[in-house]
Parts: sequence; C-alpha cells; structure tokens
Amino acid sequence: MKIFLTGAFGNIGRYTLEELLRRNHYVICFDIKNKKNEKIFSEIKHRFKNNLEVFWGDLRKIDDLEKAIPNDIDAVVHLAFIIPKLSSTGIESEKAPELSRKINVGGTENLVNVLKKKNRNVKIIFTSSLHIYGRTQDKEPPRKVWEIPEPIEHYSFHKIECENIIKNSGLSFCIFRLSAVLPINIRLDKGMFDVPLENRFEFVHVKDVATAIANALENNEVWGKVLHIGGGKRCQLYYKDIVEKVLKTIGIGMLPEDAFTNIPFPIDWLDTEESQKLLSYQKRTFEDYLMDMKKALGLKTYIIKAFKHIIRMWLLSHSPYYKERKFIKRLRIN
Repeated sequence: MKIFLTGAFGNIGRYTLEELLRRNHYVICFDIKNKKNEKIFSEIKHRFKNNLEVFWGDLRKIDDLEKAIPNDIDAVVHLAFIIPKLSSTGIESEKAPELSRKINVGGTENLVNVLKKKNRNVKIIFTSSLHIYGRTQDKEPPRKVWEIPEPIEHYSFHKIECENIIKNSGLSFCIFRLSAVLPINIRLDKGMFDVPLENRFEFVHVKDVATAIANALENNEVWGKVLHIGGGKRCQLYYKDIVEKVLKTIGIGMLPEDAFTNIPFPIDWLDTEESQKLLSYQKRTFEDYLMDMKKALGLKTYIIKAFKHIIRMWLLSHSPYYKERKFIKRLRIN
C-alpha cells in the first residue's frame, strides 16, 4: 500500500512511520523542514533504507501538497496539527490561534481538496482528540463517541472543524479520537500544573496508537467510523498517579498539591470497546511507558537526581497556582 503520512516526524508520526515500514508499506513522509525532523528522517532512512521518501512542505501551501501526493496514493494518515503544549513547531494553539487555525483547519481543507482531485478512492485516517468533549469530570465515565462535543480550547474547535471537513469530503474516512499520548522523551514544563490531581486521565502508549493506525489501514470494517483510541481500563488512572510515577521515575519526586490547579481539564476515561475489538492494539500499560521513558533518558537520570532540589525549585517557580497560594498564606499569617 502507498501511504501519505503528514506530521511524519512528530510524537505519533515517527512511531507510525516505523510501524508502516515494518509492514512493508511504501510511505511518503510530509513534514516541515527543520534540524530535528531531518535527523529523525535520517535515522529511520538508515534503518529501513527502502520504501520511504520525504517531501518537506507546508500544509498551508496547496502547491506543496500537489507535488507531494501522487495520483496512485492508496491511503492518507493525517497527523500534522498544532497542539496546545509541547509542540515540536514551537507554536502553541492557544497562544497563536489564528496561525494555528490556518495550519490545522486550512491545511486539512487543502489536503482534502488535493486528494479529491488526485484520487477519490483514497482512504484517510484523521487523528482527533478527546479534548473535544470539554470538561466532563462531573459526568459519569467513560466518554462515548456519540456524545455532543463541548470544546473549550481553540485546539478542540479546530479538531471538530477538521472532523466535519473529512466527514463531508466524500472520501472513505476513519476518525480516531485519541486519549493522552505522552511523548517518550517527555519535557516537563509549566503546563503540567494545568491539570487537577484528581482529574480522570486515560493514557495510551504512542506505539499502541501506531499499531491502531496500521491495523486500521488493513481493516475494511473501520471506514466511516469514529473511534476512541485509548489505553483501556489498565490505563485509566488519575492525574496524580501519572505525575507521581513520572516524577519518581526520573528522580525528582512528587511536588506539592498546591502547585496544581483545581479547574477540571478536558481529558477523561474513554469507551474503547469497539476500537479494541476492531483493531486489537491495547498492548502496553503506563508502567511500560515509564520503562521506555527511563531508557530514553539514559544517563540523564543521574544528572536529574544530582540536581533534583534545583529542578524542583525551578518547576515550582513556574506554577502560577503555587505562587498565588503561597502569597495568600502569607497574607493570612500577617
């Protein structure tokens, strides 16, 4: 199968690319050109050698897509998207909503328009997000795919717009609404404090997402469906579980509860019964992720442990909630 993969060198993209190549698919990679992406492509090309090529381009430029997509393309996996935090592009959807919409929504419109001109028989998988359901901690879990979205972020509105573009395109489609896919090379930043510790949180391993995508491309029953992709009941945790285990694994230790917000975050547990039945992808747990993360850090874990007190102070200095609560406590004392 000849597959066009957008966002090929992002968090999900690189593992999806490797899984597709392992299955002997021919993959055309489409991503922005920068040193990080060039390095990832070089590493993968060295390992797999054949069955892949790259087009460096921009989704906002329809000419780039027309040059990159051949007429005989069989399927498209559309992963490229500007996200709220930890974006490899350096752009955050909530800080630059207009630019992000041009890339996310405008780019998806361009992609669909080119595909309709090139080959109307092409199939497309689009990765959406459970963020579209909004704040749901007051509702009984798990979330169902038929629930009405209540987005609260630009990112979520963009995802809904793109879902509708693809549903109305006339192309064969499958939409994945993903739970939390944490990068193995995780970076701690102030965004970690924006989720309450008691928030329900479903994790899915990035390699399991790659398996789900590859299995979907080989399954005739998924087309026309919207599916939840999550880690399953073994990966349905609370945010406190996630933070505690990550910080313990890297040697920092848990941070004070006062550092975290109390405002519910748009993430929850998902009903993944149908997707698991169709795609059989839920292989890994959060403990597997922790082992992968520790392996990726390597010797850096010793450096982190050596400077853990400094790192803890640095992290806490970036929590607006911790600063505010400390200030309020001082006022009360005085």
